[in-house]
Amino acid sequence: MPLEKMHLAELNVGRLIAPTDDPRVADFMNALDRVNGLGKRMPGFVWMMEGSGEPGMGNTEAKIGGDPQYVSNLTVWESVETLEHFVWNTVHRQFYERRAEWFEVLGEMHFVMWWVPAGHKPTLDEALARLEYLRAHGDSDHAFGWKYLKDARLWRDHGCSHVAAE
Repeated sequence: MPLEKMHLAELNVGRLIAPTDDPRVADFMNALDRVNGLGKRMPGFVWMMEGSGEPGMGNTEAKIGGDPQYVSNLTVWESVETLEHFVWNTVHRQFYERRAEWFEVLGEMHFVMWWVPAGHKPTLDEALARLEYLRAHGDSDHAFGWKYLKDARLWRDHGCSHVAAE
């Protein structure tokens, strides 16, 4: 019996320092369509949780805990390498490196990955449960960060510090 093909899901959450229409987060909000559009055209991209489709909003309408400044990004990729390439070898990296300008430091894990069967589109609730599991239990096959993935290499040079939670 052949093994089921698996894809890599990832959730990244953050709390903006200001509402989405505030000038302090304008550079971030104005770049969402460009960065998300690039991601969707990347080799290995599979799926992205979408918001309303309104230009310049990305998926910022998907509030977490009712907090309008707590936003998320949920995507699925064919492999570790394809996600890592997008994160670290495209314009995405420039915005990642500026994250402190737009996001509060949460003081806990804000990023999680896990394997899903090809064709599965995780819900935000499913993804948040994986993040909570990672926070409670650390890296495991159920939920993990970059350091758990032996095939991940680029994050070692560019990733978050341990204080910011990788």
